[in-house]
Amino acid sequence: IAKWSVEAAIKQFQGDTGAKVVLDTVDVQYQPGHGYTSMGETNQPDGQFFNSGNKFSKDRFLPVGPLHVETEQLIDISGDRMKLIHDHSAYSEPHDGIIVRADVIKTRQIYDLDEFPNAVKTKEESTIERNGKNVHIKLISQAPAFSMREFTVNKGDIVTITLTNHDKVEDLTHGFGIPRYNISFIVNPLETKSVTFVADKPGVFWCYCLH
Repeated sequence: IAKWSVEAAIKQFQGDTGAKVVLDTVDVQYQPGHGYTSMGETNQPDGQFFNSGNKFSKDRFLPVGPLHVETEQLIDISGDRMKLIHDHSAYSEPHDGIIVRADVIKTRQIYDLDEFPNAVKTKEESTIERNGKNVHIKLISQAPAFSMREFTVNKGDIVTITLTNHDKVEDLTHGFGIPRYNISFIVNPLETKSVTFVADKPGVFWCYCLH
């Protein structure tokens, strides 16, 4: 990774052979594919850090399967000399990222129940509604259980499951999974999610929280 001077490059382009264009370099392992700087994708770039997303890091980590992890390396670029300050594994293949100051991140920790028109707001609203072959199962989740322990539908039914997470603690995310139906989704605090599928396999199926 090279740190260079735009001003010196202009001087060199204009004929100044003594202009020092490259100010510093630092080795990374092995092939920089994508790089980004702190606040570099905003109108307030701060020149503090550079992250090098590297490819082909095959012998740096244990080979856990056909797809190996790659590496990213965080570099302090604020001084005259660059310093490697963190070296970590990354999903293949590290393509992009954004570095921003913590104070500009304003995340929402829980949802507002009223944002979801189909929210199941009380345990009493946990019901099974049938209209011909269309079955609507309304559930709430509140650690460590769903509001219904079991439900029964007929083979061939078109089943919609609506789940509302009633926990109000941030990071208390729930989920819903039915393995043999390839159903898997997460529901954050006070969020509502739905899934629709055809119950085309007879039998007993476990429904469980993925989180």
